[in-house]
This record gives sequence, structure tokens and C-alpha cells, in this order.
Amino acid sequence: MRRLGIRRRLFLVVVATVAGAIAALVLGFNVILGHTLDRDSRDLARTRATAQLDLLTTRNGRLSVRESPDDAAAADGFVWVFSGGTAVEQPRSARRLDAAARSLAGGPRRFLDVPSTNVRLYSVPAVVGSRRVGTVVVGVSLAPYEETRNLALVASLAFGGIVLLLVAAAARWLLGSSLRPVRRMTRQAAAWSEQDLDNRFGLGEPHDELTELAATLDQLLDRLAAGLRREQRFSAELSHELRTPLSRVRAESELVLRRERSPEEYRRALELINRNAAQLTRTVDALMAAARHEAGSERGTADAYAIAADTASGCAELASQRELELRVEPPRSPIRVGVDPDLGERILQPLLDNACRYGARAVSVRIERANGAVRYKIDDDGPGVGSAELDRIFEPGVRGVEGARDGEGAGLGLALARRLARSVSGEVVAVPGGSGGRFVVTLPRA
Repeated sequence: MRRLGIRRRLFLVVVATVAGAIAALVLGFNVILGHTLDRDSRDLARTRATAQLDLLTTRNGRLSVRESPDDAAAADGFVWVFSGGTAVEQPRSARRLDAAARSLAGGPRRFLDVPSTNVRLYSVPAVVGSRRVGTVVVGVSLAPYEETRNLALVASLAFGGIVLLLVAAAARWLLGSSLRPVRRMTRQAAAWSEQDLDNRFGLGEPHDELTELAATLDQLLDRLAAGLRREQRFSAELSHELRTPLSRVRAESELVLRRERSPEEYRRALELINRNAAQLTRTVDALMAAARHEAGSERGTADAYAIAADTASGCAELASQRELELRVEPPRSPIRVGVDPDLGERILQPLLDNACRYGARAVSVRIERANGAVRYKIDDDGPGVGSAELDRIFEPGVRGVEGARDGEGAGLGLALARRLARSVSGEVVAVPGGSGGRFVVTLPRA
């Protein structure tokens, strides 16, 4: 059975079940019919015997039978009347029937089926007053009953066979039509998983097993597509975040190796390489923390001001190069956020880098409490973000007008910041208006 397909197995189960049920019904019907016919033949014999007893009379102490033109018992000629052991009346019948009837004379009420004659005999004592004067034996032919029984058996078997064939044909068609869409859906899903994960069955709200299966497969394809997109996004974000520190490490190492340098110069180069290696480590840790948060793992906590200060220290070199004033305003009282420190820095770092790259003279970071959350406001006095770009700049690979003009970056920093913030139920938005650019980061409080 395991080697057969599910359709064939279901077909065999249905046919076997229906065949068993039909066999049980045919057997039960014929058993009940047999008992009914047997009872009817016995009732007919009793009725004939009673009618014959009503015709008996006694004359001078001897038993005799009155003549009756409508004698019911004489219809088939099987009536014997015995007075003692002598037959007062007997039909013309075979010797075997006559011998069987004589064996019943003088006995009690009972039935006797005579072999090979298809006749049932019934004997009843003839009593006048309180004295037994003889015995009446009546015979009933069982041929009509046997014929009815055989005809019913053949008819029920034929009917059962026809019903079984109809059920088998209906089951075959029904199973084929029911499982054919499942096979088609399975093949489509397999083809989509290899070629295009954006296709869906789209059968609407589940209302039966087939649409429920389609909805389940759609959800499965959604998860597969989401997982693939997360992997692609993680690779893009990882390459984006690691490119700058790796470029610095490579450039510094190449610069140092061009000629012999003093121990102090080697030390400064190693310190720069070490800082960039630490940044690489923090970047990987932040991306892994974001992945853990998206998977539902437990979140850490950190001081809100410490996150902003550490992020600002990482942007201090860029601010110094552009002669910007970079300041982080501490809150009036300590505030803790419900994220890991590295993850918080990875969220703020692209925004501070962006502010330091496009600010004119000053960049500031303020920290506030806001409805059970922590809000960072990052302001610069640069050209700002146009109203048409407020959402587009957070799309992967999209840069604002100024970013496209200077040709720096790959357009993934802001998209990464927003995704990391949303992974911990936070948000990153660009606010229009003012004299420069403003980004607001909202993170959950611890």
C-alpha cells in the first residue's frame, strides 16, 4: 500500500469500505427475508391445519371429514387425517411424503421438512371434547418461498454490484478531480520556489480544504520569500557597513608599508587599524543582535546617553575634518533604552554620519522621553531633506539629492538604520522644515 499513491490508496479504501457495507446489507437482507419466508410458511401451515380441524366430525365414535368445496387445505392436496394409525383421508402423493406424514400420526404438534421433496409437514392433534380422536397433518410446498429467496438473493447481489460499480466510478472521479488541483499546486509551488518567489495562488479566504491548503502554501512562500529577502538584505547591509572600516584598514596598512617608518608612526597606524577592527566587530555584533531581535530573542538594555556619546565619538574624526561642532546634550536624568548598546550605535551611526557629512557648522543630538519610549533628535544646519524625499531616502540603494551629487555612499545606511530600529519596535523618520536636516529616532524604553 505504501508504494501506491494517495489517490489509489483512498480509492481502494473507499471501494473496500463500500463493498464491505454492501455485503453486510445483502447478507442481512437475505437473512431477514429467509426468516420472514420461513415464518410465513409456518403460519400458512397452521392456518390450513386449523381450517381442516374445523371440518372434522365424529359419527358413532369414528372420525370423519365433512365435504367443503372451498377447502383451503385442499388447494395443493397435502392433507392427511389419521384416526389412530388409520388414514381417514390422504392425498395422492409420493411414498416418501406419505411415510413422513404417517410418522407424525399420534404425535404432538410439530413441523417436519421432508428431504428432497421441498415440502414442509405440520401435524396437530384432533381433539373432541377432552379426548384425542386423531391427527391432522398438513403439507405446504416450499417451492414458492425458495424461488422468492433465490430471486431476492440474485437481485440483491446484482443491485449491490451495480451500486459498488457506481460508487467506484464516482470515487475515482471525485478523488481525481479533488487531488488534481493539489498536484498542480504542488508543482507550481516547486517551480516558484526555484524561479520566482513572488507568485501566489491567491484563492482568497479559506472556505474548504483546497483553499486552506492554498493559503498555507501562500504563507509558506511568503516565509521563504521573506527569508530570502532577509538574507539578501543582510548581505547588502553587511557589505555596506564593513566597506568603510575595511577600506580604512587597507589604506592605512598600504600607506605604512610603502616605506620604513618610526615606531611612533607604526603605533599610530596600528591604533587606527585597531579602531577600525573594533568598528568591524561592533558592526557584526549589531547586525547579529538585529537578527536575534527579529527572531524573537531577549533584548538587552543600555544607557541612552552613553549610546549617543559613543556614536558621536565614532563620527568625531569626520566632524573634525569638516570643522563641525558635534555635541550630544545629556538628558536631565538618566534614561535607559531596551536595546543592546552596539545595536543602538548601529542605528544612530548612519544618521550622525549623514548629519556630519552635510552639516555646515554644527550637529546636535538631544535625548527625550516620549510616551514610554526614548527619542533621539539629530539636527544639522545643512541643506536638509526635501519633502519629496522624506520616505525615499530610507529605501535601499536610494540617496537624496545631495548624496547623489557628491557620489558618496551606497544608499544603504539610512535603510539599515530604519530596519534595525523597526526590528526592536522603534522607528526612524526624517522631519521636514527648519533650517537644516532633522532625523528622529524612537527606541523602546527599558
